[in-house]
Amino acid sequence: MKRNDLLTPIGIFLGVTMIMVGIYSNGGFAGVLSFVQVTSIIIVLGGLSAALLVNFNLKEMKITWKVLKEAFNHDEQNLRELIQLFVRLSERARREGLLALETDLEEVEDPFIKKGILLAVDGIEPEVINDIMNAEISAIEERHTRGRAIFEKAAEYAPAWGMIGTLIGLVLMLDNLTDPSTLGPNMAVALLTTLYGTILANLVFQPIAGKSENKTEQEMFMKQVIIEGVIGVQSGQNPKILEEKLSAFLSEDDKLQQEDEEEDFMGEAANEA
Repeated sequence: MKRNDLLTPIGIFLGVTMIMVGIYSNGGFAGVLSFVQVTSIIIVLGGLSAALLVNFNLKEMKITWKVLKEAFNHDEQNLRELIQLFVRLSERARREGLLALETDLEEVEDPFIKKGILLAVDGIEPEVINDIMNAEISAIEERHTRGRAIFEKAAEYAPAWGMIGTLIGLVLMLDNLTDPSTLGPNMAVALLTTLYGTILANLVFQPIAGKSENKTEQEMFMKQVIIEGVIGVQSGQNPKILEEKLSAFLSEDDKLQQEDEEEDFMGEAANEA
């Protein structure tokens, strides 16, 4: 289930706010306004957009919005719940056979789990299931890498276009040294384009690319757990053995929490008895 990831907008807002507070504390509201330079914004954003259009094709550029949207969402995947799901499927498969699992798939939302269980129900060998599902993981990872590459390139290009704007401002300033009234605006263009490019690269593009990479790693990890679970169910492993095998993927905190819950459950059962 996807939920809004508030950390991304909070992080960007906090970064911008701290910059504005730093400026305001020294220059007041007038100081903040002096850091708003339309010419610099046009140079950085216009040049950056042009460079990305040259570097990527239209199909790849369309992925940008999907990757950006994913940066503001996160999948709620509970590893312990996933393990318990495969334990239940294993118990039913041993009790009623693999064909009985088809009815349980109606309650499963993850298409990757559904695909794996359907392959198991169809009697596909474990080695073949492993190959098929790993091939899909590789394809998903490749798509994520291509989408992330746009933000990684944007992080590279933004400071460069800031420097280009700086050079433009310096040239304009040197070309009009006889007119003192132009020195201030041209110097502002020269300095602020570098500032804008650096902020965009280090507060927006690179962090989003990093978050996308982290989410991909987490998704690949969960899918590897799913593969192990599907193969365990297909091969008829004992549910307890399967649970112990999948529990190896749990972090130490999750294991401690699971042990505490089991102790609480045993304590409640003893009290009721």
